[in-house]
Amino acid sequence: MTDPASSQTSMQQDFSDASPDSLTLLRPHWRVTFAAFMGWFLDAFDQTALLLTMPDIARDLGCTIGALSSVLMAQAIGRAIGNTSWGWLADRYGRRMAFMIGVVWFGVFSGLTALAWSYLALMVIQFAFGIGFGGEWTASAALLMESVPAKARPMASALMMSGYEMGFLLAAGVQAVVLPHFGWRPMFIIGLAPALLALFIRMGVKESPVWLKSKADQTKREKVRFRLDAAALQAIGLMALLEFQKAAIFNFYPTILRGPHHLTPAQVFWPVGLYCIGSLVGKLLCGRLAERFGEIRVMIGALLVVIASIWPFLSGPTYLVLLVSAFVIGGAASGVFALVPHYLAQRFPSDTRSFGMGLGYAIGSIGQGVAAKLISAFGRGPALSTSAELFVVGSTVLAALVAAVRPRYLPGEHMEGDARPEEA
Repeated sequence: MTDPASSQTSMQQDFSDASPDSLTLLRPHWRVTFAAFMGWFLDAFDQTALLLTMPDIARDLGCTIGALSSVLMAQAIGRAIGNTSWGWLADRYGRRMAFMIGVVWFGVFSGLTALAWSYLALMVIQFAFGIGFGGEWTASAALLMESVPAKARPMASALMMSGYEMGFLLAAGVQAVVLPHFGWRPMFIIGLAPALLALFIRMGVKESPVWLKSKADQTKREKVRFRLDAAALQAIGLMALLEFQKAAIFNFYPTILRGPHHLTPAQVFWPVGLYCIGSLVGKLLCGRLAERFGEIRVMIGALLVVIASIWPFLSGPTYLVLLVSAFVIGGAASGVFALVPHYLAQRFPSDTRSFGMGLGYAIGSIGQGVAAKLISAFGRGPALSTSAELFVVGSTVLAALVAAVRPRYLPGEHMEGDARPEEA
């Protein structure tokens, strides 16, 4: 016979397990969540400013769109350097300090882009910008994942990554107003805004408790070296494919809209805006669905939607088709990235987590740069959209296959301070 007291205790535990939800758990951690969101928001604005103004920059500096793909490649190499070097810096000296330095760095070089006087100068400045761009993400993602409760990490990951869409949307709106009247350079002067975020981080964000505990424990045990095991290889491989896919989807999207589709900057705002709105909805939805169904199922489902919607997104015969498909593919393609910080954090131990996450994003950055070169090489003029579509489908299929495999051991599945399953 069941003990009534035992039953009541079990019911109370079940109720406790069901609540509070992830958003409630994140309230005490709103400062670090907001800082990570804003870091990605400002990153996105600055990078998107370049993508949206490529035709204008090419005309002003006397080069071709194909030549500007080398600028994107230089930025990608800079991001790779920033991801790994800032990862090492964050593991050694703390996530918070690395986050602040990265924010100031990319803001300064975004502002300097407005002063680019030649194609070569633009390439050098964007290379340096990429270092800060990659470093900011690496440090902030590790800081956020290690600062919030385990149950809230998928949603925290989604909230952070949704900052990209908000920055993208703001950049699209600003270019519709600024470009026709003032040209492309003022778009980058706005990029100096991250200095204000650095002040907020300095005053309102605490260091990662996981990093602090890990550093304290290092005095009691041998230092852990970075291991390139199955989980790490999967993280790096998936990031390379996702970043390649992301570049194939969007790097030339504004150029395709203004070229083959003959849209004005004002008309470009609406498909780009709907893409961003869809991305925001998709990221929050994927974060919520991952709590219920698991991140791998959600990832694969979103990737299948990308394959189904890429043709109308880039080659839709009417403006209405372009608008609808922009919202759909934004939700699917960006929804996958909502789960990336949590996905990567699970695949590296605390001692080398930031370096590992940075390395995954670094290889991904190179993949993004390679995609820009390949798409422009195989598709010139009207063929640009077809080239992008083929590379999107190929990289998406491979990404789904890699994501479907679960390594036998995930070093970061449980972090210091987390309740173990047997303790819950």
